[in-house]
Amino acid sequence: MAKLQAIRGMNDILPDQTPNWQYVEKCFQRVVHRFGYREIRFPILEQTQLFKRSIGEVTDIVEKEMYSFDDRNGDNLSLRPEGTAGCVRAADQHGLLFNKQQRLWYQGPMFRHERPQKGRYRQFQQFGVEAFGMVGPDIDAEVIQLSAMLWQDLQLEDYLTLEINNIGAAEDRKRYAAALTAFLVFHASELDDDARNRMHSNPMRVLDSKNPAVQEALEGAPALADYVSDESSEHYTELKNLLTQVGIEFVENPRLVRGLDYYNNCVFEWTTDSLGAQGTVCGGGRYDGLVEQLGGKPTVAAGFAMGVERLVLMLDSLDKIPESTAKVIDVYMVVVGGQLSGQAQLLARQLRAQFPEIGLIAHCGGGKYNNQMKRAFNSGARVAIVLETESNEPLTAVKLRQLDDSGDSHSVELADCGAKLAEILSISE
Repeated sequence: MAKLQAIRGMNDILPDQTPNWQYVEKCFQRVVHRFGYREIRFPILEQTQLFKRSIGEVTDIVEKEMYSFDDRNGDNLSLRPEGTAGCVRAADQHGLLFNKQQRLWYQGPMFRHERPQKGRYRQFQQFGVEAFGMVGPDIDAEVIQLSAMLWQDLQLEDYLTLEINNIGAAEDRKRYAAALTAFLVFHASELDDDARNRMHSNPMRVLDSKNPAVQEALEGAPALADYVSDESSEHYTELKNLLTQVGIEFVENPRLVRGLDYYNNCVFEWTTDSLGAQGTVCGGGRYDGLVEQLGGKPTVAAGFAMGVERLVLMLDSLDKIPESTAKVIDVYMVVVGGQLSGQAQLLARQLRAQFPEIGLIAHCGGGKYNNQMKRAFNSGARVAIVLETESNEPLTAVKLRQLDDSGDSHSVELADCGAKLAEILSISE
């Protein structure tokens, strides 16, 4: 019988990798806490219509990438391909948006059936923040500043570039779409099949094409900036001023439109070339019409999301993950003599209660001293506590052996084990 394998694009994260993920997760959680954002959790499964109405039916995600199916009740459901739509649905359904301002964050798995590649999988982890009920560009600046602080904490600020653009209000984009469609029709022979399919249904998606030939054909296309309203332009200008005031550098990218239909006014991406070809690590913007579009009352909003896989890969490739991150075990308890198992378990329990911040493994399963010490060294522990006797009498003393280059060994009374351990590890009792 053939071994069962993970589904293509569904990646296992093994124990030697999870400390890197935990490092990023803890860092993100610290940063959102500084800004006063609160966590929200919502289901992995949603009605397919939620994503069609929010993301847009004429997008790659909805047309090609969603995992959708009919359940036993005949309801059409989808695994969530991104977090904003579910967050909006949950916040509105439970009354969080009624005449209120909300700052929310989430993390969890998302699903898209795209071609797996390094740092991009069909199941991927995403961090996101969403801010509701704040009209001015100051909240746009805040969510960008939040992401910038994360890069600082992760020591990535020198490897990322902030790109911004003003895509205007929905009415602005309608006028622009008409002009862009006329241009694309005239240049249809220079476009690929995907661009030709979209030039009538969703022409702005053509601007997002990664095909160099399409990008060349777009030279001379109408500029979106010429179609945005004065109000949107003022919002965008003020945002740029705010970013400058707080010292966040940016590049204006007139081709940046984002891949989701719900955005308006300012959109942004953090990009890097440290992973080879230029890639997006984080993206977001305003989406003032989405809550109403999904059946709620008009509510302005802004936010961003980032894929954790690419972030972890970036940190690893740049050697930005602290060595201490991999340190999970501090103490390994060696137990030589089956009659000592109970005493060893009791001591381990007492030390875990006394020092809740340390990781302690108590050896189980018996074995010779040398074999157990080998496991102690391989565990990455800093100290081995050795319980060893040939008699049936309870131990009154133990040995603490430092597992560093010094190899120092200390014999102490059992009652003094905690104090000596604290001294070696430089921790308070």
